[in-house]
Amino acid sequence: MTLTREELGRYSRHLSLSEFGIIGQEKLKAAKVVVIGAGGLGSPALLYLAAAGVGTLGIVDFDKVDISNLQRQVLFTNEDIGQSKAAVATQRLAALNPQITIQSHDVEINASNVMDILSSYDIVIDGCDRFVTRYLVNDACVLLHKPLVSAAIHRFEGQALTYVPDQGPCYRCLFPEPPAGDLVPNCATAGVLGVLPGVMGTIQATEAIKLITGIGEVLNGRLLTYDALEMRFATFEFKRRSDCAVCGDSPTITVPAEQLVACATPDDDTSISIAELQALLTQASTRKLQLIDVRDPHEYTLGHLPSAINIPLALLDTQWNSLDRNKLTIFICRSGMRSQQACQLAVQHGLTSAVNVSGGLQQWNDTVDVSRRCII
Repeated sequence: MTLTREELGRYSRHLSLSEFGIIGQEKLKAAKVVVIGAGGLGSPALLYLAAAGVGTLGIVDFDKVDISNLQRQVLFTNEDIGQSKAAVATQRLAALNPQITIQSHDVEINASNVMDILSSYDIVIDGCDRFVTRYLVNDACVLLHKPLVSAAIHRFEGQALTYVPDQGPCYRCLFPEPPAGDLVPNCATAGVLGVLPGVMGTIQATEAIKLITGIGEVLNGRLLTYDALEMRFATFEFKRRSDCAVCGDSPTITVPAEQLVACATPDDDTSISIAELQALLTQASTRKLQLIDVRDPHEYTLGHLPSAINIPLALLDTQWNSLDRNKLTIFICRSGMRSQQACQLAVQHGLTSAVNVSGGLQQWNDTVDVSRRCII
């Protein structure tokens, strides 16, 4: 594949990069990238990939433009309100770079169509805002051996990671299961700084360009976090889980399925609220309790409550003797799901004074520690 005279002029700043050059630009021209969601993350990712000269761009979005989108979804204008996001994005990107091919998928991605949609692309960028879709796309990419660049945003913080088939861990290796459904705040309820998805979306575009051209090092096995308030980036390494449900040694997920997100309906007898936990931790009698964080070590390292002891759920069966049966045992995790399992196991092992923190660290961050020092 050769570049036209017009393309040589359009991408001249790329061609001046010794690490990039004509070969890198030709790789971009031959590449096919699909972006799931043309919203806050998808807008900057699509704009920069189109400008960079990715030959074929796919857009998957069934939503319509709403006035509340305009604070952060920079693909759209006031005149686009009420129109199809996929259709408007197609027109806008074609105007930006008429030399690329744009494929519009004005559908809701689900278990019945995800394999067909993703199979014709080289790289997948996940910019969705639903956990069910995020896990579905991850599973499909693993099964199809497609690289995936995933990102998420919340209030003033973002995170991103890249899955490289057969070379590193997938999204499920880091977060095995989605949080409880009614504990997941979205942009409408929790809010989001308008420029935040711009930062994370351009990071996703950068990762895709590096994957295509082979330059630099991608976020393979690394979670990148960004705190806009403190203007701080950090990366945390994580590894492939041998027991991962989709990319592990004995996967239980062999076809894409829409995973049901559990609702938070804890048993009142074995669960306490975030407010109750806060009260217990501030009392002088905290020596009478033991707080057990059952997340994996890499999650615990990202952030935890000061008094919490880390015993991963998978290792709990080997640690019962180390727990003080005279103390109130409080289990906590990211969303309340793993800690609820831990609580049930504790009761089976005779630890009757065990409770689960409903909502987990996710709700702690949103209601108590709004500065989110406990990164989850």
